[in-house]
Amino acid sequence: MASNGIRDRVAIVGMGCTPFGEQWDKGADHLLVDAANEAIGSAGVKVDDIDAFWLGTMGSGISGLTLSRPLKLDYRPVTRLENMCATGSEAFRNACYAVASGAYDTAMAIGVEKLKDSGFSGLVTARPVDDGTAASLTAPALFSLLAPAYAHKYGVDQAELKDVFTRIAWKNHHNGARNPRAQFRKEVPKEDIACSPIVAGPLGIFDCSGVSDGSAAAVIVRAEDAHRYCDNPLYVKALSFAAGPAAGPIDPSYDYTTFEEVVRSAADAYRQAGIQDPRAEIAMAEVHDCFTPTELVLMEDLGFAERGSAWKEVLAGTFDLDGELAVNPDGGLKSFGHPIGASGLRMLFECWLQLRGEAPAERRVASLDRGRTLGLTHNLGGSPGECVSFVSVVGSEPSA
Repeated sequence: MASNGIRDRVAIVGMGCTPFGEQWDKGADHLLVDAANEAIGSAGVKVDDIDAFWLGTMGSGISGLTLSRPLKLDYRPVTRLENMCATGSEAFRNACYAVASGAYDTAMAIGVEKLKDSGFSGLVTARPVDDGTAASLTAPALFSLLAPAYAHKYGVDQAELKDVFTRIAWKNHHNGARNPRAQFRKEVPKEDIACSPIVAGPLGIFDCSGVSDGSAAAVIVRAEDAHRYCDNPLYVKALSFAAGPAAGPIDPSYDYTTFEEVVRSAADAYRQAGIQDPRAEIAMAEVHDCFTPTELVLMEDLGFAERGSAWKEVLAGTFDLDGELAVNPDGGLKSFGHPIGASGLRMLFECWLQLRGEAPAERRVASLDRGRTLGLTHNLGGSPGECVSFVSVVGSEPSA
């Protein structure tokens, strides 16, 4: 993958994130205003100081008017975009590129989704017309295919693999219970997770992320200007996005134990950031744990574990808050739910808190005390074999 990257050319100087959950008393407008106000407040600016806006939403609006009206951005440049579940990350990527190009001095990336009012239990989208040959499966069913494939390829007993999935869900709910912005804030005993009602394949209810409402935002400026806004900005080290050929479901060679889009976007991001050993160099990672098998596979696709070994690392606690590399310290999609347009920026918000030393002590990742300064976010849109993938790396220190 060819990319030049914009390492250390832009920085985040303000962020905001609403509580995620059932926001019956608020619409998308309210959530956008809340997230934007927190972001500009933390940056010490006014909304009029922002030159341009990138809004990520999948189904809560259809143009820049979705943001210009509630924020009163009369006659300002507002771009609405969508890239499935990586929509919030795409808003961030485009806003960063706009500032790095010199087109604007300041930009805001903001994402929102209001799903609980839709009347459906999952994501609702208008699908484009196709030839009708695509399999019609639910998201849990599609991602459940990872489980038997992984067990078969690496010789893991199905019962033991269920323990691995249970451990992932338990970890993320443990972390989310310590996060006041999470939708689900209760620790869940492993026994309850393991015995929860089956949704699809081996996946129970606690193996699946929920549906929620929420919004998150970031203010981006040129890196050389960052200290005019705050003492501890986050520098953008890498942004990588990959859209696959979407051929997995009809490709006999695809074995459902990896996301090639993730492998390629991660490799590109590490090259941009100058990372040689992600497990040893990154302090924390927020990854797209839409389902527990997804997080397991991502540990290998992102280079955090050797192929066929991530299941052992999960059981050993490698990715716990006090582990070698904390994964989803904010609770992940499992605890936050998944308001599509906001999730990518919500992941970045946890980097904002952790890397700047503002995460509460009960959720602070241990690897920060070992001098690490980098955080990674990963967003996945689509399903195994036909997806898009985004990887970012941000850091609290500029490169030497």
